This record gives sequence, C-alpha cells and structure tokens, in this order.
Amino acid sequence: MLERLADILHQAGGRLLDSRSTGGFTYRRAGAVVSASADMDAHHFLVRALSELSPGVPVLSEEDPQGRTGRRPDIYWLIDPLDGTASFVDGFPGFVTQAALVRGHRPVLAGVYAPVLDETFLAESGGGATRNGKRLKVEARPADKWTLTDNYPAPRGIAADLTHDWDIPGYLECGSIGLKICRVAEGNADLFVKDVPVRDWDVAAPQLVLEEAGGRLSDGAGRPFPYAGGFEHAGLIACASADMVSSVAAWLKERQCQTSS
Repeated sequence: MLERLADILHQAGGRLLDSRSTGGFTYRRAGAVVSASADMDAHHFLVRALSELSPGVPVLSEEDPQGRTGRRPDIYWLIDPLDGTASFVDGFPGFVTQAALVRGHRPVLAGVYAPVLDETFLAESGGGATRNGKRLKVEARPADKWTLTDNYPAPRGIAADLTHDWDIPGYLECGSIGLKICRVAEGNADLFVKDVPVRDWDVAAPQLVLEEAGGRLSDGAGRPFPYAGGFEHAGLIACASADMVSSVAAWLKERQCQTSS
C-alpha cells in the first residue's frame, strides 16, 4: 500500500505544480495565515484517490471542518493536502502534500511528498522510514553540533531564544511543518520546536516518518499527540531522542513561566 500511497501523493503534487506554474489558483492572506484554491483542489483529489485505495475508510482533511465533527472513526485517513501554503503562494519550494492512515489513535502508514524538491518520505509502523527509497536512521548528536530548523532565513522568536540559550551552532531554513519534521528524520536538522497551536493533520504523517527513523515527537509539554478528541494541541517538539524531548519541554516550561511572571 505504501507504493500506491506514494503514487497518489505524486499525482497530487503534480497537480499543485501545474497550478502554480500556470498561475491557476487564487489565494488570500489573513495575517500570517495564507489559504489558496489549490488546497481544495488537492483535497478533492486526495479524498477521491484514497477512497478508491481503501473503500469504506473515511478521509478527514484540514480542508473539511464538517467532516471532522463527532467521534473519530476507529480507522481513517488524515490528510493535509497542501502543508506550507505560504511557500506555495510565494514561490518557495518548501511545501508538501501528506497523508497518514490512523488506527487506534496512532498513525500506522504515512507519506510526505515535496513536489518541487521531488522528495518522498514514506513510513509504516514497525517497518521503518525512507526518503526516496533510502532508509532513514536518526542519530542523537551533542548539543554543540545541533542544527535547528524553522521557517525564516534567520532564527526568530522561539527559534532565536533556543539558539541563544542552548548555543546551537546550526540553522536550516525550511517551509512546511511536515517538511521540517522530515528534515529531523533524515538528519539534516536535530531540532524543530513550535510554541503555538499545532494540528493533527500537520503532524500525523511526518511523525510516523520521524519515529520510524528512531526520533521522537511530542507536544510542547513533552506529551505524545493523542489523535483523539480535538485536533489542536499546544506546541511541538521534534528531535532525535526522548531525553531531548524532556530537556526541551522543561526549557519551554521555564520560558513560559518567565514570560508570564
């Protein structure tokens, strides 16, 4: 099924590239939030294709709030048709289309595809993770060799504070949340942290990639994402080990106390 999922994501990515190259989309900005008609086009395509791939399995999407009401199904696809819409609209390569099969409150099958970069990340629970067919394996490195990844050309906000307080020497600019998590999974980054709300569809597919590569992902308090109840959680920590999660979560808690005092 992984190969078929990869093919579906490649087709969705191709549609996104066609839309961007021809200018065949509309968009709007509301502060830092960008939405584009290409999101909905990819949504409709993925819903159709995944429904054909696994008949009877619901598809829950960022682009369909009505479909996310009520109790979660026992098994379902969770998709983010276009993660990194700002990158897509502004001509940058760091956007992806991604999907995860969730069973028993955990992602068990996942794909993340970056169309411009032609990078495909795939994972299956207990089966490992790959990037373009090459097996991924996270290695925990000492803090003086870390690379932090975030959205901007230079660290801002939480990333700037981390860089300063932990004396982190490396920095990698990257686009979407999903792609940043995959950068940790492949070893080009060691740490990605958010201190704002993060949604399940941002995280489910790349989380499985990261964890099958040996890394760890939690919310900002160091707790696992539950994939139950609401779809929004406070913050995100993606890194190489459980020890790193604990250390960063403690730092975030202390930072929050200092900010609120």
